[in-house]
Amino acid sequence: MMKRLIVVALTGMTVAGCANNSTLSSDVYSASEAKQVQSVTYGTLMGIRPVQIQGNEDSNVVGAISGAVLGGVLGSTIGGGSGSSLASTAGAVAGSVAGSSIESAVNRTQGVELEVRKDDGNIIIVVQKQSRTRFSVGQRVALVSNGRTITVSPR
Repeated sequence: MMKRLIVVALTGMTVAGCANNSTLSSDVYSASEAKQVQSVTYGTLMGIRPVQIQGNEDSNVVGAISGAVLGGVLGSTIGGGSGSSLASTAGAVAGSVAGSSIESAVNRTQGVELEVRKDDGNIIIVVQKQSRTRFSVGQRVALVSNGRTITVSPR
């Protein structure tokens, strides 16, 4: 029984560790972005605001399922007969809520909202992961776009 509990716990932690939000930063490119033509425009930073970027809420299903399994297994070790069934059900529900919350926290990252006045006069706002790059109001920036996403980098 203890082996099963350890396997379930390790599986849950492994899945939770799979969250990857590095490509939200201006310092990291995904493999599909490498060697692709991207257009560049320039502008000046008008405003900067720290924000939190929350990962896709649909991804919390894995945490909820892992938590439910672990909670159910733990709950089944309590009591006997119908008491064990009730404890198992309660453990599964509590585990599901806890697992979803943990995965939500794992998928949250620090970001920065950048208000940019492009050289053509248009003002845009871009949210990206906070990286080692520090921005300041009045700084010149490059806006690199592949048509779907845009990244702001200092110049």
